[in-house]
Amino acid sequence: MEFKTDFLILGSGIAGLSLAIKAATLGSVALVTKKEKSESNTNYAQGGIAAVTDKTDSFAEHINDTLICGAGLCKKEVVEFIVREAPDRIAELIEWGVEFTKVEAPPYLYDLGREGGHSHRRILHSKDLTGREIERALHEKVATLPNVCIYENHIGIDLITEKTSSGKSVSCLGAYVLDINNNEIHTYRAKYTILSTGGAGKVYLITTNPDIATGDGIAMAYRAGAKIANMEFIQFHPTCLYHPDAKSFLISEAVRGEGGILKLKNG
Repeated sequence: MEFKTDFLILGSGIAGLSLAIKAATLGSVALVTKKEKSESNTNYAQGGIAAVTDKTDSFAEHINDTLICGAGLCKKEVVEFIVREAPDRIAELIEWGVEFTKVEAPPYLYDLGREGGHSHRRILHSKDLTGREIERALHEKVATLPNVCIYENHIGIDLITEKTSSGKSVSCLGAYVLDINNNEIHTYRAKYTILSTGGAGKVYLITTNPDIATGDGIAMAYRAGAKIANMEFIQFHPTCLYHPDAKSFLISEAVRGEGGILKLKNG
């Protein structure tokens, strides 16, 4: 079976859903996700999102905090761009229906948390289920857009490519996708194909990543000839609740940022 769309988005986390909302103003959107639509790393995020929203904070301080934590490996221009864009992106999420936690007293400002490496309180959160709240709001927003179709339990296999007329580069025409429910491979042709499939943290035995974080999009891009860089930067949360008969449960870095101390049962 063949499908045609203007935008093909692989991945249903905050990146894929945000893009789907914006792309829907420009054309038809097919959003493919390999599990249920809310099953993404975003859904498991607890702590919150860092952004300068308080008048006692500043872009310069947020940028400096980030560069220090980056130990000289960050691209400064990228850090500056992300930090300066963050408040507007937060406002956008709020406009789309995300409800960040507020303090319970006038003037009811947002309850800003603090995480490791930050010199100011600048973490906007929704209790300790920030990612789940973002997924909820974005899925509700996407559900109102008639030209966005979500295909659950569909996993990307390979990108469809062809060489350009010069033969020096490759253009992407879409992707081959496996419909897991029916065990059928479908062709999705698109003017624009976007990989928002997340990382590959689950390739490690000990990790707080969910089972879906297997680097599918990265592998597809590599096979298509894309340059892959910085794969050594895999995020590991240093704190989790371990039980030998269950999956490890993430203990948010927000706990450490607030000065929390973890102890064994014997103290």
